[in-house]
Amino acid sequence: MALVHALQRLRARSKLAYVVTTVVVCLIVGGLGGAYVAFLTPLWAVALAAGAVGGLLMLRSREFTFLVIVAIILLLPFGSLPLNIGFSPTFLNLALGVLFFIWAARAARGLQEPWVSSPLSPAVLVFLLLTLAAFLAGLGHAHLTATSLRKFAEIPLGIAIYFAVLNLVRTRGEAERLTRWIILGATAAAALGIVLYFLPQNLAIRLLSALRIFRYPAGPDVLRFVEDNPELPLRAISTSVDPNVLGAVLILGMGLAAPHLFALRPILPRKLLAACLVVCGICLFLTYSRGSLVGLVAALFLLGLVRYPRALLVIVLAGTLVLLLPQAQGYVSHFVEGVQGEDLATQMRFGEYKDALILIGRYPWLGVGFVDAPDIDLYLGVSNLYLLVAEEMGLVGLAAFLACLVTFYLVLLEGWKRSRTGERADGAVDSLEPLILGPGVAIAAGLVGGIFDHTLFSFPHALTFFWLIVGLGALAARLADSPGSAEAATVSA
Repeated sequence: MALVHALQRLRARSKLAYVVTTVVVCLIVGGLGGAYVAFLTPLWAVALAAGAVGGLLMLRSREFTFLVIVAIILLLPFGSLPLNIGFSPTFLNLALGVLFFIWAARAARGLQEPWVSSPLSPAVLVFLLLTLAAFLAGLGHAHLTATSLRKFAEIPLGIAIYFAVLNLVRTRGEAERLTRWIILGATAAAALGIVLYFLPQNLAIRLLSALRIFRYPAGPDVLRFVEDNPELPLRAISTSVDPNVLGAVLILGMGLAAPHLFALRPILPRKLLAACLVVCGICLFLTYSRGSLVGLVAALFLLGLVRYPRALLVIVLAGTLVLLLPQAQGYVSHFVEGVQGEDLATQMRFGEYKDALILIGRYPWLGVGFVDAPDIDLYLGVSNLYLLVAEEMGLVGLAAFLACLVTFYLVLLEGWKRSRTGERADGAVDSLEPLILGPGVAIAAGLVGGIFDHTLFSFPHALTFFWLIVGLGALAARLADSPGSAEAATVSA
């Protein structure tokens, strides 16, 4: 702007000087721009410019920052910068860094609203601090590297997003917009997974391999099959690399959306919500992730018992469709084999459970930390959320995690009771109810699925997504105490 004003003043004095100066400025800017593109290549030049614009928008808007975080979690969860500074920062690392920088900057300038807490906050804080204690205790037998430090730092950083949601998402409108972004983002990830699933495999491999620029895997192995056997059915992965990771993320999004489908005033048009759930459901089916499917069914069953009996009808109809469709019989056989413990994946899980119990028995209190196991005959990793927490944080850490969950549902229960105090004679209730029930259903789906999978504690984006939704639930419960909580949502069916 200052340069424009200077040129205008120069033009008023001398037309020739104005023309010469303008030409010189254009040559300098063009030369710098050409050097920029030539040095970085056009692709990187555009990417860097887009990143700079996105970064500036994130610094200006905390809502936009949450949108970017949700988009990364759902659409590019394993994306990393193609540079090495001792480790390769992921896009999620950078986005969370910006979020907490914004929060700190607002607090330093006196612009941040007063600290918001919840009865759940002390339990979450204790669990977060215990991750630090377990990590430090584990360094007694493990070699610390920049990569292992980064991987551990992603755990408390992901848990801390709970506090960011509670303090940076202040109003019902902001909570509703964040919920919409999550639902639509999960749908976009599911739609991409379906498209990649039905594309010719060579084309799908080429498209997924193009993500190598963001340090994604490349080559024929990017496609995943049941039991890693190409002769068995293909599994949907979208951009999540692993079908079980995709399944774990999808059930969180679907659980969050489900109560809004049955609510009096849904957060999105009801037909659009139904379409979102159908797309996510088809993709979940194509992942062949049995644990995630069981988790979602259990959560929807709970929703049907607690509030919306129509959810039970949806379960029955979907189950009947799966049982009757000829195309689904392979899936049914795969599911039955898992229940009976006959397939390779289930047998491997049993072996992991046994080894995990041995490790926990040797290191029961604070576990072995997050870097490596101390004994050569032991290893970290088990397909069970709770056993993994106990391995890495001991029984103390597992107890703290379970205390967080119990407190979370007690907080939701109290908020739900308060949200229903405005119930009218025609049965209409405060629109906060689905905002409270949604996180409860989503977390329930994740917790049941966690019996068969470790994704929500071992993958940073999934862990962050989990605690973001926990924060949304605590926020909705707090809003039930706020004035005007009985106002209707602005989006109608």
